[in-house]
Amino acid sequence: MNIYKIKVNFEEKGHESIELPIAEGESVLDVCLENGIELQHNCGGVCGCSTCHVYVNKGMDNIQEISDKEEDFIDRAVNPRINSRLGCQCVIVDGDIEVTLPDQSQFLGH
Repeated sequence: MNIYKIKVNFEEKGHESIELPIAEGESVLDVCLENGIELQHNCGGVCGCSTCHVYVNKGMDNIQEISDKEEDFIDRAVNPRINSRLGCQCVIVDGDIEVTLPDQSQFLGH
């Protein structure tokens, strides 16, 4: 199993960017939760909502391709962009990645 790097940036004020290891086959959501980074996931990380929405700044070719189902949920996300993906579906296949987490303070509960 290969280990790569993920750089996590935050839109929310008061949070510094952080670099963490991420293993091949691991998702952005998993790494965030394992390291105490708040990333909402109302459906439990099964591509059933859009609350784990992230922006992939670098490394889009290093994660699994987007599915039609994921695209449908991204359309419902808050402020989707061309580089939007769901954290639960950003599974590393080869190489480093950099993401930005939208401001999580807009969500109540999880």
